Amino acid sequence: MSASISKNLENKKIPQVSLGKTGIDVSKLCFGTLTLSPLQRHLSIDEGAALLGYARDNGITFFDTAELYQNYTYLKKAFERKDDVVIATKSYSYDQKTAQESLDKARLGMNRDVIDIFMLHEQEGELTLKGHREAIDYFIEQKQRGVIKAFGISTHHIAGVEAAAMMREIDVIHPIMNLTGIGIADGTRDEMSAAIMTAHEAGKGIYAMKPLGGGHLIQIREQALAYALAQEDADAIALGMQSEAEVRYNAALFSGILPKEDDSGSTANQSRRLLIHADWCTGCGTCVTRCAQKALSLKNNVAVVDMAKCVLCSYCAADCPVLAIKII
Repeated sequence: MSASISKNLENKKIPQVSLGKTGIDVSKLCFGTLTLSPLQRHLSIDEGAALLGYARDNGITFFDTAELYQNYTYLKKAFERKDDVVIATKSYSYDQKTAQESLDKARLGMNRDVIDIFMLHEQEGELTLKGHREAIDYFIEQKQRGVIKAFGISTHHIAGVEAAAMMREIDVIHPIMNLTGIGIADGTRDEMSAAIMTAHEAGKGIYAMKPLGGGHLIQIREQALAYALAQEDADAIALGMQSEAEVRYNAALFSGILPKEDDSGSTANQSRRLLIHADWCTGCGTCVTRCAQKALSLKNNVAVVDMAKCVLCSYCAADCPVLAIKII
C-alpha cells in the first residue's frame, strides 16, 4: 500500500450505514464474492478466505454470496462463528422444499446458525414473485423464527424492483445500478434509479450491484464509482474484488480518499474482466437459454458472445455442461 493511502486510512473508515428498515448495519462497501469463486478467478480456499479476512481488516463488514457461486466454504473459513460481519446470500428456490434445502445448505456451508439476509436470485417482476410464493412464505416463516434476519430479492429488472417495493414481505432489494445502465434488462438507467428511489422510500434496504458493469466500466471507474456513491437511495454498493490491491483501492475510495497507486506502482482495478470460451464447446445452447442479457448466441454450432451486452456475471458458466465458459 502506498504510504499516502495507508496514512489516510488510519484517520478515515468506510461508513457504516443502516440497510433500510431492517435494523441491520453494514459497511457502505459490500464485497461481492462471485469474483473469487470457482466460476471466476477460482482462488484456493485458503487464498479466498485470506482475501475476505483482509477485506474485513480494511473495514468491509458486508459480504454478498449465493448458492450458485459455490463459495460458502471460503466464507466459513474466513468468518466462522464471527458476528461482526453481515452475509447476504441467495438462491433460485421456488417452493418450500427447495427453499428449505437452500437455507440448510447456506447454514451448513458457512456454519452459521442465522443467515443475515436471504434472497431469491434474479427475480424479474410480479409474475416471477407470484411463481415463487411458496418459497417466499417459507423464508418469511424462518424470519419469524429468527433463522434469517431479513428477506429480499436480487434483480436486473426495473419491474423486479417495482414489484418488490410493493411487497411488505420484502426487506432488501439487490438491483443492478451503474453509470451507463449496462445490464438493466427492461429499461434505462434513469428508470431504474426512479424505481430504486420508490423502493427506498417504502423502507426497503437497497444494496446495488455491478457499479462497474461487470468490468466493462473499469476504464472509467472513477466516474462510474462516483456515480454509484452519489445515489442517495442506495444504502450500500456491492463490488467484486479479486486481490488485496482492489480491496485497498475500493476501501480507500469508499472512505473518501481518491487513491492513485497500489503498492506495485500500478493503478488497482484496471484489468477488465474477460469471458473465456473454450474450443470444446458442443453447441448445446444451454448458455444461450440461460443468459438473461441475450449476449450469447449459436454460430456454426458454437456459442459466441456479444461483449457489448455481456455483464460477466458468469451464470452461463454455472450451467455449461462441459465447463467451456469461465470469467477471469
